[in-house]
Amino acid sequence: MLRIGLLFCAFLVTFSTAWAQQQDEEAYRREFNYGINFNSNGGLIGGGMIKASQYLKPNWSKFWGLEIVEVKHPKEKGNRVFSQETGNSFILGKSNYLYALRPHYGREYVFFRKAPESGVQVNGIFAGGPTIGLLVPYYIIYDYGAYTGPRPGQTDYRTEQYDPIKHDSNERIRGNAGFLSGFGQTNFNLGLHVKGGLSFEYGRYREDVTGVEVGFLLEAYPKEMVLVPRASNTSLFSSVYLILYYGRRK
Repeated sequence: MLRIGLLFCAFLVTFSTAWAQQQDEEAYRREFNYGINFNSNGGLIGGGMIKASQYLKPNWSKFWGLEIVEVKHPKEKGNRVFSQETGNSFILGKSNYLYALRPHYGREYVFFRKAPESGVQVNGIFAGGPTIGLLVPYYIIYDYGAYTGPRPGQTDYRTEQYDPIKHDSNERIRGNAGFLSGFGQTNFNLGLHVKGGLSFEYGRYREDVTGVEVGFLLEAYPKEMVLVPRASNTSLFSSVYLILYYGRRK
């Protein structure tokens, strides 16, 4: 009888602890995160993200999010050149920037729940939505030589979008004109994206959210996005990503 009583007490303690933990989890109905995106198609820092989640049922939540990242062509990496005349840098062969705005909706499932003030929680994530691709002209400063008109002897520098046919001499490129130069001529492109991954959350307290999300993203546009004219361009982009995020529950 003593053994049965001890087993019954252990069952009550375990059940009450699990029930209290579930009630504690369900007490938090909403969550808001923001973070920094790193991905295989970006530079040192790919971009940023925000995410708002809402509790659905035990272990399940839904969320809305927005990512803003720059997508680079593989040929851009290691292709930065400095002008010997001005010291300004430019990316050899680049014709357009591509910025992707990714609003999305998804679901999140808790695989392993962390203890109240320690441990790591592991969540599975799947989301998708439209992509607004901003194709922004990449402007360079090109040296056309000395003026022959009303200002003879002065150098003819012009700020223009890079064109491999028109700007056929790399030695005459005097640098880039800044990423804001071409925003007035932005070309908007509507595409789609999906992503899936895992998040590892290690906030010390339940109301604090600190973690890392890793996963895979696939993005498609209806037409080819020309970033480097003399290279192979595509309408389909895939990448692995890592997001460092922080947030709060309430």
